Amino acid sequence: MKRKATAIWKGSLKEGGGTLTTQSKVLDTTQYSFHSRFEEGIGTNPEELIAAAHSGCFTMQLSAYITEAGFEIESIETQAVINLVEGTIIGSHLTVKATIKGISDAVFQELVTKAEKNCPVSKVLNAEITSVASLEQ
Repeated sequence: MKRKATAIWKGSLKEGGGTLTTQSKVLDTTQYSFHSRFEEGIGTNPEELIAAAHSGCFTMQLSAYITEAGFEIESIETQAVINLVEGTIIGSHLTVKATIKGISDAVFQELVTKAEKNCPVSKVLNAEITSVASLEQ
């Protein structure tokens, strides 16, 4: 399986801007710029997209592990926060809230750690990955 996206940029770093388009067209000439990356401009940015990719990938991986373990998932919500320091992504912190029928917290935490280490986006990130997870009633 291969997926693709295209970036087009025009102008200088600070005054210029670009668009991002994905194969699926979920992003279709979506604006990004220096301002949307480092300030409060309109549009997306690479770190936001990595956060979306990591939260989505991790949640799907966790879902697979929970299902394999024989538990029923009501919901899983994951927020990823990407930490960019001096031009380097140094970490991704996942905050997970889940409602899973019949699972103990110990088993849940074990599966969270397993998913944290094994989702494909975690594997591609050369950064510290941390998480905090809570089961909800």
